[in-house]
This record gives sequence, structure tokens and C-alpha cells, in this order.
Amino acid sequence: MNKREAAMRRLQSAKFALWEMHLYLDTHPEDLESIAAYKKYEAKYVLLLNEFEENYGAVTQFAPGVAWLKNPWPWESEVCD
Repeated sequence: MNKREAAMRRLQSAKFALWEMHLYLDTHPEDLESIAAYKKYEAKYVLLLNEFEENYGAVTQFAPGVAWLKNPWPWESEVCD
């Protein structure tokens, strides 16, 4: 596994944890401990997302500064090799 794949795996793990907390809070909205945990996972996800996008480019088309019509396309980048 290269550095890019490892960074993506960390990002996906944080997103998964964030989503699971979101689902739990749908049914337990008064659980203050879980709300705090959600905020912790959210901060970690944002940090990992920013780190990944700085090093490897946009994860989604909604990332700030993404110019999809400029060459090279994201999948043509040397970083993806």
C-alpha cells in the first residue's frame, strides 16, 4: 500500500465513524457523550480531508478550487499512478 492509499484508507475510516455516529444520533439525539464523540470524529475527518486534498488533489467535485475542465483530469495526474 502506497502513501496515497494509506491516506485514503484513514480518510474513509474517519468518514465511516462519522456516519455511524450520525446514524446513532438519529435515534439518540439527547446523548451528550455521543454528540461530543461525533464532533471529535467530524474534526478528525475535516483534518484528514484537508490533508489528503493538499497532497493528492480533490476527493469530490465540490472541493474548493476544483477546475474539472482543466488538463490534466484528476485521474490522469501523476499522483494517481
